[in-house]
Amino acid sequence: MLKITHPPATAAGTAEHPLATAGRHLVRYGLVVVIAWIGALKYTAYEATAIQPLIAHSPVFSWIYSVVSVRGFAAVLGTAEIIAALLIAARPLWPRLSAVGSAMGVLLFASTLSFLFTTPGVLAASGFPVLSVLPGQFLLKDLVLAGAALWTLGDSLGAAAARRGVRGGGPRR
Repeated sequence: MLKITHPPATAAGTAEHPLATAGRHLVRYGLVVVIAWIGALKYTAYEATAIQPLIAHSPVFSWIYSVVSVRGFAAVLGTAEIIAALLIAARPLWPRLSAVGSAMGVLLFASTLSFLFTTPGVLAASGFPVLSVLPGQFLLKDLVLAGAALWTLGDSLGAAAARRGVRGGGPRR
């Protein structure tokens, strides 16, 4: 059987460039700011009203307004977003909890990306590939945010696994 081996990594060969370190922190804590800010805005009538057509046209979420009010749902969603942001920020202390927050972020952004396909007016009058400013381009940015949340999820899971290996020599039960 052919076994491919790699030479041992040297400290200089594996050192992270300072810009990569800065970028990593900016991705994580920029994501935290964006999610928390958007979550806090969900408590305003302005934001609750703005998301109402997105929710109402979604085949997955449209039933929600028969159970709770527009403002009530926005507040629940805002609370979930703020919790996700706080958990993502907790990565240095609690990587496993941070992974939960990141998974919440991935789900939140996947949900909003689904609105690209269900909300009327996403495409401009000239049609595909031209997105309208609202809601099209507004929703498209969530593709990058979903990627950032997915990256923070992987980073947090890696840190949690490394921490488990350091503490107990194996997985905790």
